[in-house]
Amino acid sequence: MADEQNLDDQNLDANQAASAGAEDLTARVQLLEEQLATAQDQSLRVAADLQNVRRRADQDVEKAHKFALEKFAGDLLPVLDSLERGIELSSADDESIRPMREGMELTLKMFQDTLKRYNLEAIDPHGQPFNAEHHQAMAMQESADVEPNSVLKVFQKGYQLNGRLLRPAMVVVSKAAAPVSPSIDEQA
Repeated sequence: MADEQNLDDQNLDANQAASAGAEDLTARVQLLEEQLATAQDQSLRVAADLQNVRRRADQDVEKAHKFALEKFAGDLLPVLDSLERGIELSSADDESIRPMREGMELTLKMFQDTLKRYNLEAIDPHGQPFNAEHHQAMAMQESADVEPNSVLKVFQKGYQLNGRLLRPAMVVVSKAAAPVSPSIDEQA
């Protein structure tokens, strides 16, 4: 009977040991699964970060190509303005300067065509509503002929490069005419 008791104790110890071993194994498997999930999460985050860096780099390269001419185009605008002013100031009736005027007009047209080819667009808002994003108001003038906040005169054209404002148009903006107050004689 003592042998049976020893055998039962040994079986109980073996079962307890097996149960403890299974619990240790289960805990270890659970720990490894958690570590695997963490590593997979980190891997996904690194891949997403890499994709974001690539996308930002592609956008930066695209912007660099698109706006590489911005400074150069900005430096050319005063030359364009001078050509336009020269044509405006030269008399079309004077036969002695007619060939020079025609040459300036052809040069201006070539210049404008070249700028258009590189997506540099003029902003000439004469008669349009004032837009603070593209126009710079230099003065306001009363006018009964046009709606208030309309562009009456353009001092200097504005320009956009690929949709980005390079220089605002400098304009005179209309305001409502002041009401005429009755004179003292009319009031009496």
